[in-house]
Amino acid sequence: MSKNQSPDLHFTKDTISNALIREAVSVAASRGLNIVHIANRAGISAELLTSPKARIPIIQCAQLWVELAESMNDEFLGMDTHPMRRGSYKLLAKLAFNAETLEQAIKEILRFLALVLDDIQAELIQQGDKAYLLLHDREQPKRMFTYATFLMLVHSLMCWLSDQRINFHKMTFTCHQPVEIQDYRVRFCENIQFNAEQNRIEFDAHYLKHKIKKDKNALNDFLRHTPYNLIVRFKNENSLSLQIRRQLLLQAPAQWAELKDIAQQLNMSTATIQRRLKQEGVSYQQLKNDIRCDIAIERLSKTNDSIQSISDDLNFHDPSAFHRAFKKWSGVSPGSYRKSSPSKQNFLGHLE
Repeated sequence: MSKNQSPDLHFTKDTISNALIREAVSVAASRGLNIVHIANRAGISAELLTSPKARIPIIQCAQLWVELAESMNDEFLGMDTHPMRRGSYKLLAKLAFNAETLEQAIKEILRFLALVLDDIQAELIQQGDKAYLLLHDREQPKRMFTYATFLMLVHSLMCWLSDQRINFHKMTFTCHQPVEIQDYRVRFCENIQFNAEQNRIEFDAHYLKHKIKKDKNALNDFLRHTPYNLIVRFKNENSLSLQIRRQLLLQAPAQWAELKDIAQQLNMSTATIQRRLKQEGVSYQQLKNDIRCDIAIERLSKTNDSIQSISDDLNFHDPSAFHRAFKKWSGVSPGSYRKSSPSKQNFLGHLE
């Protein structure tokens, strides 16, 4: 996992619940590490870290993963009795990169993780037109966060190697349902069940036959953006949502077109666009809100622009409307977010 990651900040639209951040730091905290100091190095202030309703931008969550892995020399954040030493995921990606098909790659990935980790062993099985990842616990069930972290390591490589998002249809876990479940649904799939007999993840078997065609430049680019690209949903570069998002980014929010006008520009019906966006797990309104959130976070943390100015530029009717929207996005008010954000220099210093 790269210490020098530098994803395009304009595309960091997602945020993560603070409940998951607390899950991520829990083992480090139990070992007596200075969590506040580690979080600060990732650009997460003490106020954000302790705010129950706060949501943290994914770029900061990714940097927290790096900082925790550095502090613990463990890319699995201490959640297995055997640490996943720094550099393990890089070796794993290179191993999967050399496979001929996705099926071979997945089997190599699971074999590698079985050598590195002690408490979770996984296998791939196929039954007709369905494929399953089975996660076996050595002893008692793990936390959902542990299973999710394991799956992020696997699923991100699966999607990248096949150049498409591989949708999970159903996931069952032996653990209890966590208090915060929505982020897991967004990252993986809506259909997640708990207190099940086994940890099982279902997807279409036809993906397994996909021929892997990646060059070393693509591999280096993937590794350069790790672990950021593990946390976010894999985005197909040809997806409709990404096309529309890029188009919106070229204009100020006040100039954004209505959906019917977007449909006309793309020679599609409004219903077709709505249906395709729904298949990609997003709506036109959500795309607009996500970009507004991106811009607000970037300007609050990196400029001295007034809240009135930011509100106006984001096309809110008044600052109070912006205040309510931002608090819904991040869990804190714009003023509190600005006050608790580290300086631009301190934050970017860990990414460059």
